[in-house]
Amino acid sequence: MAAASMDGRVTAAVLIIGDEILSGRTQDTNLRDIAKFLGVHGVDLCEARTVADVHEEIVAALNALRTRYDYVITTGGIGPTHDDITADAVAAAFGVELYHHPEIVAQLEERVRSRPGAVMNEALLRMARVPVGGVLVRSSVTAPPGFNIGNVFTLAGVPTVMRGMLDDVGHRLKGGAVVVSRTVRVEGSGESLIAAPLEAVAKAHPAMSLGSYPFFGEGGYGSNLVLRSRDPQELAATVGELIEALKAAGIEGVREVEPTT
Repeated sequence: MAAASMDGRVTAAVLIIGDEILSGRTQDTNLRDIAKFLGVHGVDLCEARTVADVHEEIVAALNALRTRYDYVITTGGIGPTHDDITADAVAAAFGVELYHHPEIVAQLEERVRSRPGAVMNEALLRMARVPVGGVLVRSSVTAPPGFNIGNVFTLAGVPTVMRGMLDDVGHRLKGGAVVVSRTVRVEGSGESLIAAPLEAVAKAHPAMSLGSYPFFGEGGYGSNLVLRSRDPQELAATVGELIEALKAAGIEGVREVEPTT
């Protein structure tokens, strides 16, 4: 498994697999949930890709991501239908064979026994396929497991099942220092006015992330300026520095809102 780098940074990517996402028929929510989950564990989500149910494209994307980042989480494509080819692609990327994992087979057999009229068939058995060397990632909800091989975690695409699988991922991550964020809210001023002081503070703190997120509504307009850092002391000092810089530029309606992690 990957270990935290010298600066305490551990990185990850998400690979979302499925024609239904690219067609717009299904709205992805897994990326949001995974990003929040990784942040709690001190892992920076640095990239997200969405690919179609095409074997070669999945393999190429997976190999590119797993060599660049400490971890890769894939979602989708481990169900029972012909287009569920994620297990095949992961096995190909690692150069190993697939086999029917006995624990998953037993779980599927129990499911069949509990459902009148259900039969074990090749479609069901597709969900039991795991790359040689893979370790199961079990879900806290009733569903066949995903798996982990190398630095890749292959999870379900169904959001409730995917979130249940994350429960079995966290303890396997070698996380870094957790990033803390604080927000300065500017009301009644557009981004063009706050750009200069924000840029000056950002340049003075290159290791820190500063972003502007404008808002508009019946209650007015403005921007939430979000500062993120692994150093709580520098973060607190920079918040004060930013507020002073904004006020010095003649910008009013500036206040810090409740800090978040």
